[in-house]
Amino acid sequence: MKQDILHTENFLKGLTTLTGLPYKKVQQYVKENNPFNILEHPHIMEPNDRQLEKIGLLNEFIASYNILKIYESNEKVMLNSSTIAGQYFLALLGGMKDKERFMVAFLDSGNNIIETKTMSEGSIGQTAVYPREILKYALACDCNTMILAHNHPGGSKNFSPEDRALTQRMVDIFHPLEIKVLDHIIVGGRSYTSMAEKGIIPCQSKGTANYEMITLGPIPAEEKRNRFKHTHLR
Repeated sequence: MKQDILHTENFLKGLTTLTGLPYKKVQQYVKENNPFNILEHPHIMEPNDRQLEKIGLLNEFIASYNILKIYESNEKVMLNSSTIAGQYFLALLGGMKDKERFMVAFLDSGNNIIETKTMSEGSIGQTAVYPREILKYALACDCNTMILAHNHPGGSKNFSPEDRALTQRMVDIFHPLEIKVLDHIIVGGRSYTSMAEKGIIPCQSKGTANYEMITLGPIPAEEKRNRFKHTHLR
C-alpha cells in the first residue's frame, strides 16, 4: 500500500515536471479520479497552450515506448488478431487530438509486419488518402495482407460512412491482386474499434478499382459534439 502511494506521488511529480501542470491542482484531481485520465483527457485540467503541447509530446513518447516494448518482445511483430492489431495501432495513434493520421501495416503470409507506413496526415478535420500510393508500397514490399488504421481526433470510435466506403475501395483495388484487407482499426482517444471484430470488414470487390483520392470526413456527429465541448473548455 505504501509502495503504491509512493509510486503515485512519483508519477504526479514527474507529470507536473514534464508538463508544467500545477502539482496541487493535479494532486486535488487524483483524490477522486484516475491520474491517467489527465493524459487521456488533458482538457479536464484546463491547461494553457504550452502545457497542452507538452502533454501531447508526453503522450507521443509513451506511445513510442509502447511500440518499442512490442518490438523488444517479438523478433517479428505478428498481427494475427484484431485485439493485437488494435493494441498495436492504439500505441501509434492513441491520444492524437491535433491531427488525423492514416496508416497501413503491410503483412506477409504469416501476418508478420513487413512495414508500417503513415500514408497521409491531415488536419483535425480531415485527411486525404491516396490509393495509388498504398498500391505502390504494397507491391514494393510484396505483401500478402494489410491492415488499415486511422484516428479520429475528437475521440469517436464509430465508423463513418466515409470510413466504410474507403475500406470497400481498398478491397476493390486489392482483392483482384490477391492481397487481403484484414481489418480497419479506428482509434479514438485511448481506445479503438475494429471493423473485423464488428464483422463488417468487406471481403469481396463490389466495383472496379478506383485510384482517385479519398477524403476522410465529414466529422461524425458525436465527434463534432466532443470538439464543441473541448473548444469551450479551453
